[in-house]
Amino acid sequence: MIPVRIAGLALDARQQPVVILKPLDEDLGHGLILPIWIGGLEAAAILKGADDTPPPRPLTLDLMRSMLEALDAEVERIAVTRIDDGTFYAEITLNTPLGDRVLDARPSDAIGLSLRTGSVIWVADDVLDQAGIADEREEQVDEEEVKAFSEFLEHVDPEDFQG
Repeated sequence: MIPVRIAGLALDARQQPVVILKPLDEDLGHGLILPIWIGGLEAAAILKGADDTPPPRPLTLDLMRSMLEALDAEVERIAVTRIDDGTFYAEITLNTPLGDRVLDARPSDAIGLSLRTGSVIWVADDVLDQAGIADEREEQVDEEEVKAFSEFLEHVDPEDFQG
């Protein structure tokens, strides 16, 4: 397992949100990044978790954090464990009074919870080997991409994602 950080959120050419993970020990523009495509609502939840301003009412991941605290449980580990046919899988390991519990999770939910609990995100070596791509980014931030992503999140509607 490799510890990673959130290196960014972006929109791909089809305007689909992508969370980008990067090994902690690698600098920008070097090594690999791991892009994971997520839904618009999940991207908004991740962005909200990175924001220090609490929402007026708890969002789902804020509620999860509160429930863990109320049950005297804490997140021990967030891990992106495998990729199968293009779908990423994650696990949340909880330390509870009844012992450790491992829960299956979507990576977007696990990443969002990690931001709210201060938990380190881990990625299995073989996932990074299989789905990682060369990090050729430069330190310069593309303001147009940031603006486009912000506008997308402002106008996202749950009905947009119904099949």
